[in-house]
Amino acid sequence: MSETRTVPVVGGKDREVWIAAVLLYGIGDTVTTFWGVSTGGVAEAGPVAGPLMEAYGRTGLLIIKAVVFPLFYFAWRLLRSPGRVAVPLALALVGGVVTGWNLFVIASAL
Repeated sequence: MSETRTVPVVGGKDREVWIAAVLLYGIGDTVTTFWGVSTGGVAEAGPVAGPLMEAYGRTGLLIIKAVVFPLFYFAWRLLRSPGRVAVPLALALVGGVVTGWNLFVIASAL
């Protein structure tokens, strides 16, 4: 009997998915959040980021990013299955959605 192997959904493109995570969640969300807050009439609505930004300003969001990325990277390093690409993929997907949402909110506020 032959052994069935699991094929990674993204085809072993972990590096590219991490780059997407950094661009979308790390940079896209951060830049659009800072832009939105600076326009006035727009506030961070995230349940974690909102209170931290209210207490610490922009530094609050940077603290979240500085905690989230190492935690996700550590989880990715611990996993040894092809499915571990889901870790940076989750960041990339969330980053894409919130960046798009931020842009929508900014456009509505202008």
